[in-house]
Amino acid sequence: MTAVERQVDVGDVELRVVSQGAGPAVVLCHGFPGLAHSWRNQLPVLAAHGFRAIAPDMRGYGGSGRPEDPAAYNRRGTVADMVGLLDALDIESAVFVGHDFGADLVWDLPQWVPDRVRALIQLAVPRSDTAPVLPSAVFARVAQRHFFHLHYFQEPATADTELAADPAGFLSRVFWALSGKGRYLDIFRQPSKGNGYLDVLPEAPALPWPWLSADDFAVYVDAFTRTGFTGGLNWYRAADHIWREKQTRPDEPVTVPTLFITGERDPVRQIVGDASVTQMRATVPGLTGVHVIPEAGHFVQMEAADDVNRIMVEFLDSVR
Repeated sequence: MTAVERQVDVGDVELRVVSQGAGPAVVLCHGFPGLAHSWRNQLPVLAAHGFRAIAPDMRGYGGSGRPEDPAAYNRRGTVADMVGLLDALDIESAVFVGHDFGADLVWDLPQWVPDRVRALIQLAVPRSDTAPVLPSAVFARVAQRHFFHLHYFQEPATADTELAADPAGFLSRVFWALSGKGRYLDIFRQPSKGNGYLDVLPEAPALPWPWLSADDFAVYVDAFTRTGFTGGLNWYRAADHIWREKQTRPDEPVTVPTLFITGERDPVRQIVGDASVTQMRATVPGLTGVHVIPEAGHFVQMEAADDVNRIMVEFLDSVR
């Protein structure tokens, strides 16, 4: 069965959705700077194993609606997108897969819409407790010591203008730096003052790479050249809005069956450390497995697609 692309009205916005296969639903939520195309290696495999794989361009990305107000990317809006997607496709519940900020959203789904979530597969970003202070204040303190992209992204228009001026240059640098072969943590040696993201990200080697062809890379370049990066950056600018929502809706344990996959060389793992997985076990009693993929970096579903697909299918078969 070939992949099908369509526009789906989920309420406040339309989402461009790529789906493949039939059977129990698996919704794959990408992160920054991603697209539904970030799951190109998973869609046909999941379909071949009897699942209905569904990959949206998340709100703000690609062919989906791109609200200008960062507040529109709060949990009320982004959770509603997932519910609206299931409703539009006549799906009662699904396994949700998250990567990067997509994982942040997916961690919250069992609490916000428990009747729509059967299980979770989370990539790269472990669950963490909500901080006691506004995220923007934390970002600003870190940025006093060194360049910190989360702080840089908060300033309206600054990052948008820089990244949109050279989409191919930014995308190649950030994909490479965050990969298992990159040196993303080197950016922390640079000061915030006077630096943009392209100033601190290392140069990337010429394509193709073992896990990213020139044609696949062109899909990202074409999309972000057309849309710019504001929609994606708004997910980060919504951090304070989400924090305020959680003050009246404290985190609850995640009890649905949950699988966590990370790359051995993912900078997120290097920053938060293995202790984060130990802490996660306390807040995710449904955690059934943790898999660390050797030599892979942040984009583990692309860098180590065969390993990730095997692990995902084994887990999905267990919760079918």
